[in-house]
Amino acid sequence: MKKVCSLEFFTLVFFSLICTISYAADAEKDALKAAQEWLILIDANNYGKSWDEASELFKKSVKKENWEQSIKAVRPAMGNLISRNIMSTKYATALPGAPDGEYVVIQFSTSFANKKAAVETVTPMKDPDGKWRVSGYYIR
Repeated sequence: MKKVCSLEFFTLVFFSLICTISYAADAEKDALKAAQEWLILIDANNYGKSWDEASELFKKSVKKENWEQSIKAVRPAMGNLISRNIMSTKYATALPGAPDGEYVVIQFSTSFANKKAAVETVTPMKDPDGKWRVSGYYIR
């Protein structure tokens, strides 16, 4: 009897793990698509539209005018995009300094005309309406 219960428990844990991994993979795929679409706006210097398309958390954290001013101070100096490759994606439900929710932290290895090696970190989150939108952007 004890072996049967152990086997049932192991099977339950195994299938729960598989479902969790599958959900995280789907979330990463959807978040990556949102991040790439958002980065197209940044690459096109369409900073106001990038704010419009960002998450509610992003919009509550920074005013549109401040976002445009901040990104204009950094991004144009990099020059045109040469390449952008995914380095990593990581699904998370908690991040430092952010409310609990669903996030995917994505890092890109990026090359620009005036900065050959940069790392862009884009963090989409699942908004209350169920859509993935960017909640954070950092470039170094």
